[in-house]
Amino acid sequence: MTVSAIQSSTAATAPAVGYPLSIAPMMDRTDRHYRYFMRQITRRTLLYTEMVTAQAIMHGDRERRLGFSPAEKPLVLQVGGDDPALLAACARAAADYGYDEINLNVGCPSDRVQSGNFGACLMAQPNLVADCVAAMIAATPLPVSVKHRIGIDDHDSYDAMAHFVETVAATGCRRFSVHARKAWLQGLSPKENRDVPPLRYDDVYRLKQDLPQLWVEINGGINTLPQIQTHLNHVDAVMVGRAAYETPYLFAEVDHTIFGEPGTAKTRSQIVHAMLPYVDQWTGQGL
Repeated sequence: MTVSAIQSSTAATAPAVGYPLSIAPMMDRTDRHYRYFMRQITRRTLLYTEMVTAQAIMHGDRERRLGFSPAEKPLVLQVGGDDPALLAACARAAADYGYDEINLNVGCPSDRVQSGNFGACLMAQPNLVADCVAAMIAATPLPVSVKHRIGIDDHDSYDAMAHFVETVAATGCRRFSVHARKAWLQGLSPKENRDVPPLRYDDVYRLKQDLPQLWVEINGGINTLPQIQTHLNHVDAVMVGRAAYETPYLFAEVDHTIFGEPGTAKTRSQIVHAMLPYVDQWTGQGL
């Protein structure tokens, strides 16, 4: 499908309201306790779960994998997989649990994820990703979004990324979170893939310019509030990863500065004291 065709087909269904700021899904980081903690700092920022595989959702301890506190909302479930039927079932489970959105991971480059044929390696299979997303959209009233890289290995041209997005957008998917680095599927560790490939923010800006009816979010190397504000001049939203975990108080002012809410930020002391009943609740359960 051409860029102009996508623009035409999305005009009536593009999101009227989105979240201009989110915290990225991070394995072993964005669990329910971290998310509850971040809600003491920012009420408006969109939060994500860790990536959960479709197999784990369907065949594991579902409450352990999907359970969350209502205080964490708005909240997105991120899933990994490549089976449309299985992912459709996950989408229905996400709706049953009360998530606000479900997101498909097409960005993780780890060997374990690749061995399951999901994550970043799926960028080489845009039609399969489209089949997965279409099945998820058909299965749930929740918005379905995709998080992906700008490319993989030597398949990292802007045109290749645009083709991927156009193919997936033809299903009705409207939200794309783009990590502005490509991923090397061999030779770099997941940690190195977060640092070594150069950032190409201009490719993400161009994607928004070419497909203005899509909701385009930028991710990668964003560490400060001024950086967030600069990116918002070019795209719809910004996703912050490691900085949100390493310096969470970065988000103390965003409800006012980014979302326009009145009031002042909580102090660090107020945040800690707000967490104490939650800590008591969980330790009282022996957890």
